Amino acid sequence: MDELELDTAPAAPPARARLPFGPVDIVFDDSVLVPRPWTLAQSAWARELLDSAAAGDVLELCSGAGHIGLAAVHSTDRHLVQVDREPHACELARENAAAAGVDADVRCGPMTKVLRDDEQFVLVIADPPWVPSAGVQVFPADPVWAIDGGDDGLDVARDCVRVAAQHLEPEGFVVLQLGSVEQCAQVEDTVLECGLVTAEVRDLAGGALALLRRR
Repeated sequence: MDELELDTAPAAPPARARLPFGPVDIVFDDSVLVPRPWTLAQSAWARELLDSAAAGDVLELCSGAGHIGLAAVHSTDRHLVQVDREPHACELARENAAAAGVDADVRCGPMTKVLRDDEQFVLVIADPPWVPSAGVQVFPADPVWAIDGGDDGLDVARDCVRVAAQHLEPEGFVVLQLGSVEQCAQVEDTVLECGLVTAEVRDLAGGALALLRRR
């Protein structure tokens, strides 16, 4: 009986932690990616673009706990739409948005299904999984769902580019985070197929950022 009770006992909830991330404090746990300090560069670049962008909303794809998008729009009047397919990540993103005082609409589900056809954004932020499926064991501390990018690591990134292109204002920009400059080059075919161009690529200590815009 004791053994049966042990086997059927509910799992302990993930341990929660709080971490400063630029202008916001982020609550997270071990079911999502820990906010990496170097990824704040994506928030900073997005904010730089927003400072001179036309009025309009911001979209964050693969938002996780929401830290990158929240840091980008914090203390602005921009409406933020955040999308992730993992329900618990969406719960954390909602909690973090409320704590940061950001006007955010967090949508849980496939990015191809949770946006209305008529929704347009002046800026799209995307931080998709980019680790090839065969290599996820190299990062044992990270939840597999948050880092597994398919056979070549870029399946979700290509989906992000396609969705961003469908919902981007004519003068809008996409800030895409990947694992390396080489990966940015590998998605270039999809970028061009979607009517976008790569305006700039920045090499970072932990990855790379690509700035995309309409041709």
